[in-house]
Amino acid sequence: MGWYIKTFDELSNEELYAILKLRVDIFVVEQNCPYPELDDYDQTSIHYFLKDDHEIVANVRILPAGTKYPEASIGRVVVNPKYRGNGFGQEIMRKATDYTATVLAERRIKIQGQEYLERFYTELGFKQVSDSYLEDGIPHIDMIWERR
Repeated sequence: MGWYIKTFDELSNEELYAILKLRVDIFVVEQNCPYPELDDYDQTSIHYFLKDDHEIVANVRILPAGTKYPEASIGRVVVNPKYRGNGFGQEIMRKATDYTATVLAERRIKIQGQEYLERFYTELGFKQVSDSYLEDGIPHIDMIWERR
């Protein structure tokens, strides 16, 4: 297994396809939520992922400040069902937060988290900053992480 950090242009065709397939399999099919997965943010994002041979284990995308929000953001957090229960969700979020804070030198990170994951993100240092709202039919909350 290996960790990778790549821009859109650095992704191989195989990696891009595997990332998009995993996201569609989880966010559209598993969660039964038809929505536009391809939203034109991947091209400006940094893709942080864990691979086991040719299979994506976990993936997030990091959007630089000013891309979607004034602050940097982390989104499309996904763990392959075959690898769930091994702590990869927390590990990739910690790595993505650290990368955003140190390499991108960002002091604030915004996420739109599914409401049922509020405790997961709180344990990673994020604080809820919005009321619950529906995004594509799923309850979400906005959360902010700030460097201390």
